[in-house]
Amino acid sequence: MPLVAAVSVGKSFAGIHALQDVFFELNAGEVHALVGENGAGKSTLVKILTGALQPDSGAVAINGQAVSHHTPASAHAAGIAAIYQQPALFPELSVAENIALHLENGSLWRRVDWKRRKIEARELLERAGANIDPETPVRELSMPEQQLVEIAKALGASAGVLILDEPTATLTDREVDRLFRLIRELREQGKGIVYVSHRLDELFAIAERATVLRDGHVVGTRAMATLDRQSLIQMMVGREVSALFPKRTVAQGAVILETRNLSCRATGVHDVTLQVRAGEILGIAGLVGSGRTELANVLFGLTPGDGEILLRGKPEIIASPQQAVRQGLAYTPEDRRHFGAILPMSIAANTTLASLSSIASQGFLNFREERDVSLRLARQLDVRASSIFTPVANLSGGNQQKVVLARWLATKPAVIILDEPTQGVDVGAKAEIHGLIGKLAAAGTAIILISSELPEILGMSDRIAVMRGGKIVATLPRADATPEKLMALALGHPMGETAA
Repeated sequence: MPLVAAVSVGKSFAGIHALQDVFFELNAGEVHALVGENGAGKSTLVKILTGALQPDSGAVAINGQAVSHHTPASAHAAGIAAIYQQPALFPELSVAENIALHLENGSLWRRVDWKRRKIEARELLERAGANIDPETPVRELSMPEQQLVEIAKALGASAGVLILDEPTATLTDREVDRLFRLIRELREQGKGIVYVSHRLDELFAIAERATVLRDGHVVGTRAMATLDRQSLIQMMVGREVSALFPKRTVAQGAVILETRNLSCRATGVHDVTLQVRAGEILGIAGLVGSGRTELANVLFGLTPGDGEILLRGKPEIIASPQQAVRQGLAYTPEDRRHFGAILPMSIAANTTLASLSSIASQGFLNFREERDVSLRLARQLDVRASSIFTPVANLSGGNQQKVVLARWLATKPAVIILDEPTQGVDVGAKAEIHGLIGKLAAAGTAIILISSELPEILGMSDRIAVMRGGKIVATLPRADATPEKLMALALGHPMGETAA
């Protein structure tokens, strides 16, 4: 008997079907992968399983019994816990307080035994593999640490069903290994785990079955042992994705951006010297915390540093993002939902946000020009939406990322810094974004590509700089770079000669 099931579930928004006649079952002692492109219906199904949304048709069944009115409270009572890619924690409260809020179910006037709660929080954090002081305010934690706190919360609630939504998006390889060990322990205890991820290699490592959604329909449920990467991708996208990394051979031009001994004491960037040419994709590899994003922030003037920045051979001072944009730099940040796009605003407003001066006169916005610019870029990047006036919050992750790219393409940048440009997007959207990056390089744009995914760095870069401890420890040409070399350098075990 399944722990939880969706039985012929349907759900529509504004007349558009998000789910149609969906069947999904999770058994005890099973890791069941839920996969599909962004917009396939995965998030809607997860929200229905957790009671956050009510289905228009069909029902949720728990331990074989249909639930007439499934709510977050009934899901919690039934032992269903969801851990999302963006942790839902209170930043001003401590780790122990966040965990306690999830566990307390007594009366309003009952005292909380904080000493006991701190001890329990420490034990739960240790089970989750997190070396975190329970009294630390959540605002001081990194995104991976917050993810581990969410896992500790679920463990404390003794959940029988765990739904993990992109749980490894911000974790290091070591943290991923620790998470997988924990998942296997929970599976052996008879827990059921729904595993949602775009990282297909993880699915083959951890899941027994996979259910594939496409356009709100179940394409099929298959044992992972009967699938390979290509067949799974084909089920997800309905077509073959033969070139996930469509790398073009591009004739490189002059050096556009150069740094000499660039440092920023506040963020830990030290003595970074690099060059990137017109038409070149310079990959920046390294472990979480190696200084990659911090370097991007210095280059874009978010945290100005010391040392030299040269653009087309001329020294420049970039002390703010405004100066960076005027000098022809663009930056798509890692956290697009908080810093990349303004989600309540429309596609059109987001697209022209960085180039308002070119579509405004005497302080008044030319709405026709805004519409024309955003329409052109939306078509160029194949942003899929009913209208350019659709709020960005209503788009899939891949389309949100395209809107962020469109905003900076509107400024006609000479250099674009892409920080985790495909994080949390599906394989189809990933291939499209890689294609766009290739077109930008072919048009002569100098590109700095920061990514935690070694296949992406190896597949798209012309040269790869490896960072560790805020420094570039090596720069390798594409032909010399291997996963083993990059990982060894990132961990501090140099292999071979450093290339210039």
